[in-house]
Amino acid sequence: MAPRDIDYQTRCIVSCFFEEDGSIHDRGLIEPDGVGDDDPFDPVLIADKLRELGDDYDEKVIQPLINKVQKAAKDQMATAFGDCVDSLCKSWMADGPEVTQEKQLLKASVMLGLYVKKKCPDLRGAVQDAMANFLTTRLGSWVSQQGGWDEVASQ
Repeated sequence: MAPRDIDYQTRCIVSCFFEEDGSIHDRGLIEPDGVGDDDPFDPVLIADKLRELGDDYDEKVIQPLINKVQKAAKDQMATAFGDCVDSLCKSWMADGPEVTQEKQLLKASVMLGLYVKKKCPDLRGAVQDAMANFLTTRLGSWVSQQGGWDEVASQ
């Protein structure tokens, strides 16, 4: 899968991820990426799977990290978001060395995104962009190696 496709798909998924719960009533309104009915890419379903991945966040762990994101200027949001994801991953290293670094990065970014969506609505737009950029730059090649977001979501 071409890097441009991964970037486009990532932005579609993150956009769906940040939609208000229940605002996408008809999943058929979002067209899959590509031509034909055989294309399995469905950003809504993948966003739903990612939500499941991050639903078990620990507010005590995330709140201090969110404070850093809240203090960041808009042009520093991507850096602050990435630093917070890295901090979460480091705290998990002792818990599960069998989990790949990429999956830890994915889970941490989803957890932070969910927390912001629920608790810091004023940051949603900036964090949505930061999350899409983070996923594309830090995990884009890994997603491509796995066969795309559909494969990552099914693992």
